[in-house]
Amino acid sequence: MLSLEEGRFLIRFARAAVEKHFHKGKIVLEKNGKKILSKKRGVFVTIKTFPESNLRGCIGFPYPTLPLGEAIQRAAISSAFEDPRFPPIEKEELSKIVFEISVLTEPDLIPVKYPKEYLKKIKIGKDGLIIQSGPFSGLLLPQVPVEYKWGVQEFLDSLCMKAGLSPECLHDKTTKIWKFQAQIFSEEKPNGKL
Repeated sequence: MLSLEEGRFLIRFARAAVEKHFHKGKIVLEKNGKKILSKKRGVFVTIKTFPESNLRGCIGFPYPTLPLGEAIQRAAISSAFEDPRFPPIEKEELSKIVFEISVLTEPDLIPVKYPKEYLKKIKIGKDGLIIQSGPFSGLLLPQVPVEYKWGVQEFLDSLCMKAGLSPECLHDKTTKIWKFQAQIFSEEKPNGKL
């Protein structure tokens, strides 16, 4: 578990990566000696408008393949400038957006014999999900079903759709679902406190 102070640092670190990108025009990975930045962790950086709280970008790494510091910087820059759902963030928007960081646990495969078993093995507000079926995959963070007031079935259906799959794919034996948890840190306002 990360402390609130470490979470504040990670938020500032993500925002600084985006601000530096405006000045340098490219990814500049900041080296920092903080121990928490060296451990490999999955992470997502979400950017929302303030005060409306509309999604403005969300990119990340579901698996612990990069040190946390590098993953946060790359995810922050990708969320700001490369999320295909949105135009790149303009410099003037920096005072109108808030950053949220989700530091993930390693995903665990949910073993089931029948799709209905998922309904008892997934906890809304606790679990995020990853689905894979053939070449298709999708991910939803644990906070998403809470924000939309979904039950487990709606969460699963939305996960399938996010991956470009029909909810019927849950009946296919080759479909796999993993769950993970996340520690979430959010700015209350631009450049503000958590």
